[in-house]
Amino acid sequence: MSVHDELASVQRNLDDLIRSVGRLEKQLGSGGLEMRRVRSDTNHLRESVALLRETAVTTPGVPKRTDLVTISDAPYDPSLWVDTDDEGLGARDRHAP
Repeated sequence: MSVHDELASVQRNLDDLIRSVGRLEKQLGSGGLEMRRVRSDTNHLRESVALLRETAVTTPGVPKRTDLVTISDAPYDPSLWVDTDDEGLGARDRHAP
């Protein structure tokens, strides 16, 4: 099965679980700690599957790209560095410790 098919199967099973928890909640009531915990776990599982589906949309093995910043290969203007020290090396007129 492909990843898309597997995720569709997981989503169907999750939908069945959500319906079952809803029916169980109607029978037992939603006030008990155990029922609230099961409802909370079901909601977390729904969110996790949604995140998994979002990340699986990209090509497997290739991380999702964020905005890229292009850095030029041209040398920087040396006047940008006139009033700076070589970080970690000390000032120009002094020796490093």
